[in-house]
Amino acid sequence: MTNKLYFEKAAIIGVGLIGGSLAMIMKQKGIAGHITGVGRGKENLNTAKRLGLVDECTLEAAEGVKDADLVIAAVPVLKIEAVIKAAAPHLKKGCIVTDVGSVKQAIVDIVEPLMPEGVHFVPGHPIAGKEVSGAACADADLFVGKRCVLTPTENTDKGALAKIRTLWQEAGSEVVIMDAESHDWILAATSHLPHVVAYMLVNTVSEVGGSGRKGMDIFKLSAGGFRDTTRIASSPAEMWSDICGMNKRALSEIMENFQKRLDVMKRLIQSNDITGINKEFARAKSFRDSFNPKPRGHEGPCEHEHKHDHDCDHD
Repeated sequence: MTNKLYFEKAAIIGVGLIGGSLAMIMKQKGIAGHITGVGRGKENLNTAKRLGLVDECTLEAAEGVKDADLVIAAVPVLKIEAVIKAAAPHLKKGCIVTDVGSVKQAIVDIVEPLMPEGVHFVPGHPIAGKEVSGAACADADLFVGKRCVLTPTENTDKGALAKIRTLWQEAGSEVVIMDAESHDWILAATSHLPHVVAYMLVNTVSEVGGSGRKGMDIFKLSAGGFRDTTRIASSPAEMWSDICGMNKRALSEIMENFQKRLDVMKRLIQSNDITGINKEFARAKSFRDSFNPKPRGHEGPCEHEHKHDHDCDHD
């Protein structure tokens, strides 16, 4: 048992890749004495129990969180409100509630007012994942070397924040503290916009490919650039629709800026301004090379650049 962090009872709502991996870590490190898994799918919950990730499981949030010292909501962002509303009346005083959602301000606005007196909410977002999902894919090393963003507010209990920070550090994460609005702007630019672009690029190319042009077989002739740029378009459409909707303000403004850059490039191409095109490309290359000279490996949403991430952990 760790001397610094211990929860007598923990409840994980959504024992999928993220929730299951956290359960595995807490078990291995002795961070939780008893873990209850809460979810919608009996098969996945039974798998979690069979693998020893949880001690018991239930389909009811109200039952699962009873007497819990820690509640982790690892569910799709649009499911947060429903599960917290179901759980809140049954949370004991002193309980810490945290989440793993990729949008933070909207979740803070929803969850904080639902917290009973004496219950502490610490918003979180681990930037990690793999192209698999479910309790069977739980990985104790999933968060090692990855970042986890915590977005405390003026209402966040400092002691609770310290414990959740330690939890993620125990999982191997580099913890970053920032406000929810800053988080959402950064993720809109670095994760949410790229997904929108990938989806729309595939739609654009598929429409051209289906236009009946003689001899055209776009996907047969597509090379690595198209494959790499559109990989994240294989992510779950429903999940990303939810994320875009919840982060609409920041994402809309970033999209307007992106549209302006596309308009600039279109004018340069139409006017055959090769020098101007080169300057745009060179500026982008220089910036890209400066912030990531060596690949750090696949980090996925959690920037969520994988097919299944924590926002799918609801079974």
